[in-house]
Amino acid sequence: MQLHTVVGVIQLEVLYGQDSSDKHWGCPVCEHWGLTCHQQLSLALEDKLAFTVTATSTYEEAAAVAHKWGVNVDDSTLHALTQRLGERAEARTVEQFKTAPQEREPQRAPTKLAVLMLDGWQVRQRRLGWGKKKTKENRVEWHEWKTGIAYPLEQSGVTSGGRGVINERVVIGWQGDPVEFGRRLNWEALRGGLGRAQAKLVAGDGAPWIWNLVQDRWAGATEVLDFYHASQHLWELGRALHGEDEALTAKWVEPRRHQLRHGREKQLLQEIARLKVPRGPAAEVVKREQNYFATHASRMNYQNLHRRGWGPIESTCRQRQCRFKRSGQFWTSKGMRNLGALTEARHNHHWDDLWITS
Repeated sequence: MQLHTVVGVIQLEVLYGQDSSDKHWGCPVCEHWGLTCHQQLSLALEDKLAFTVTATSTYEEAAAVAHKWGVNVDDSTLHALTQRLGERAEARTVEQFKTAPQEREPQRAPTKLAVLMLDGWQVRQRRLGWGKKKTKENRVEWHEWKTGIAYPLEQSGVTSGGRGVINERVVIGWQGDPVEFGRRLNWEALRGGLGRAQAKLVAGDGAPWIWNLVQDRWAGATEVLDFYHASQHLWELGRALHGEDEALTAKWVEPRRHQLRHGREKQLLQEIARLKVPRGPAAEVVKREQNYFATHASRMNYQNLHRRGWGPIESTCRQRQCRFKRSGQFWTSKGMRNLGALTEARHNHHWDDLWITS
């Protein structure tokens, strides 16, 4: 047999035959090493290649990186590897939910604050008409991918350049029912110490499913509207009021972002509520944004969060979009789930479990 390894390709002569104990046919060496039938990559090389896939932006980029450290592999091989290992990772994830989560570091002091960030974003997926020249079916559709991040506040910090960083976090992605998404995020967060947290804070955008899930899963947590999304809505409102004049819009938006950030949100919310609705298409936008800010008024106390040492809170969930929303990417549900499961195994400390044979 030929086996590709981290030190190159090696040729092996191995025995193959029928096991006298249970009559199955196989290769004892392959079974001892945990290799599947016809597998040509060693487990150590699989580990290295799969890790490279989750740490780069595309399969092509991962292949280029692998070539740099001495392994010639094409993107189609990496794609097939990701699908196989991703299915394994998802199966292990489903299996682990049958048991109660065990905290990874129970000796660590309880965190003062457990932070959970929830977001939903749209990704292009292939549909029934994909690849057909003539079809009445949709070739591409947009579907929501839910993302959640959880971490102890003590694990967050700021670089010398002012960029926020999180040293330790769990990441969950899911397409489908918010209840299942919440179950997965809560399970991983409990492993990270959520159960002993002195307080909980949940940040999200304006999607109703997020706040319904918070009430169902983490009732009593402090709720905060992610400042990034709040700023986006201020810009939408500013453009509705001032049209295409970006300079005039910025002149209106920036002082109000400062008000929102630094403890004058009540004055700002009152101003927004009193805005005179213009005529024309802009009227619908202004009304919509007035309702948005009124709905989330209780979730915008950013200055108070800062005084408690909890802020500022800005979404890191949107960073997850960079891997799945690049130009020219069109996913299948299965393909996205498999890559997501493999990525979560790396982030959530399950990576080594993928190579444990039963």
